[in-house]
Amino acid sequence: MLSPTLFPLFCALFLCLPVAVIFTVQRELTGVVSPEFGFRSLSVFSLYSRNVPDASSPAVPIRPIIPKDDALLLRLASLVNPNQPPGSTRKLAFMYLTTTPLPFAPLWEKFFNGSSKELYNVYVHADPTRDYDPPFAGVFANRVIHSEPSQRYTPTLAAAARRIIAHALLDDPQNYMFALLSPSCVPIRSFDFTYKTLVTSPSSRKSFIEILKDEPWQYDRWAARGFDAMLPEVRLEDFRIGSQFWVLKRRHARVVARDRRIWEKFNQTCVREDTCYPEENYFPTLLNMRDPRGCVPATLTHVDWTINDGGHPRMYEPEEVAPELIVRIRKTRPRYGEDGINGSDWSANERTDPFLFARKFSPEALEPLMGMARSVLFNDSAGDDDV
Repeated sequence: MLSPTLFPLFCALFLCLPVAVIFTVQRELTGVVSPEFGFRSLSVFSLYSRNVPDASSPAVPIRPIIPKDDALLLRLASLVNPNQPPGSTRKLAFMYLTTTPLPFAPLWEKFFNGSSKELYNVYVHADPTRDYDPPFAGVFANRVIHSEPSQRYTPTLAAAARRIIAHALLDDPQNYMFALLSPSCVPIRSFDFTYKTLVTSPSSRKSFIEILKDEPWQYDRWAARGFDAMLPEVRLEDFRIGSQFWVLKRRHARVVARDRRIWEKFNQTCVREDTCYPEENYFPTLLNMRDPRGCVPATLTHVDWTINDGGHPRMYEPEEVAPELIVRIRKTRPRYGEDGINGSDWSANERTDPFLFARKFSPEALEPLMGMARSVLFNDSAGDDDV
């Protein structure tokens, strides 16, 4: 018979035994996806585990469920960590806004071919009111996000860019730089060169976005929604103009997702369509107001505005596409913001950042571009000795 003094101790040990088992069990940390919020939540038992993987059950990455509602999507994206997980590989997010099949998909396939899929992600925003024949395939297969109609002279193009960047933020915490591209964009450097420029070079600490001040038609663009519609949040002196296509670092991608105040001003119907280009004004204005020092005020997507065809830049036709054209584009210096480098640590006079992409190319230019892909486009030394 147990001693009266030992009996309470024995009972206490017996009652604590299940708790001890829970704390000592070795099992893989598991994640449960919440259908409502798209986040991974930990099971109650995993909170007490040692997170020792079970060799018989290899861990499978769980992709969060991305909400289709814009308000919820942006709200969740605004909550992501602006920093990557420690020790994780930095990825490039290539984001395509399109209303047509991607005419240069075969060229982009060559661009990505041979590169580790651990270094990039692809996302496509495709206007659902349009037809896509041929369908998206290869690296673009199953990469179309929930999309909404988009058209010029409305806020819908800027809204599409906000939607796709929020999706990319939620989809993969390793996404480090976010490049916005059009269907008429082509790569003019190899993937390795592009990755090093955007991820491992000193410039990779900054976003590349054209931010221009005191441009022609600046007042008309600012007043496109009404002469006082932007006030008081966006004064005329705060208003900026720039290319629709940019590369943003992760912190700035989250700035876009978090913004409500400035977006409400740009997300208004214009009273003048001919000066309504929110996609070219919202992003440079927002980042110039929020973090000018974190931006290189130039785009890395080359475009030729010496020809302006109804608000569209020069379109390169097949007969113009030759090695000399690509070399000339590569050697062109980007245009930097007129107010220097927006007070950052480098003077615009000291910079010559390389163009990584170029537009606009006619869909019929695919054949000559494919013909020079290996020898010129993805040969980073091409032109060093004057092709």
